[in-house]
Amino acid sequence: MTQSLSAIAAQVFAPLELELLEVQVQNPGRHPTVLVRIDRLDEQPVSVEDLQIASRVLGDELDRLDLVKGEYHLEFESPGPKRPLTRTRHFERMLGLQARVRGEGQAFTAPIKAVDGNQVTFDVLGEDVTLTIGQFQGNLAEFPPEHR
Repeated sequence: MTQSLSAIAAQVFAPLELELLEVQVQNPGRHPTVLVRIDRLDEQPVSVEDLQIASRVLGDELDRLDLVKGEYHLEFESPGPKRPLTRTRHFERMLGLQARVRGEGQAFTAPIKAVDGNQVTFDVLGEDVTLTIGQFQGNLAEFPPEHR
């Protein structure tokens, strides 16, 4: 269901110039919560108005399609300090900051050292570790002092 929700959300957000970062379905039993994290494509901070518009547009589409059966909660968040890092531009924006990485036999928290295409290099205790975007899960592990 998460993949279907992600595809629908990405489609309805595109004309709004919003980027879907993540969809999670929490408590998938009786009263699921659909948590959606968004960012702005212009890289400006996400506003309350952005969250309200995204919620209305996606909520209307989910109701129309009746994808989530029964009663559910729809929650929206801006990326925050645990921002998912899934695209080259995400890593470029957060260059120098700590990222939490899992996958490809790796699990560490380290600064993002360099980005070259779909290759990201981390400084893991003085050693360079280069991984391919899409082959690991990355989240920001520290909040930048100013918006990036």
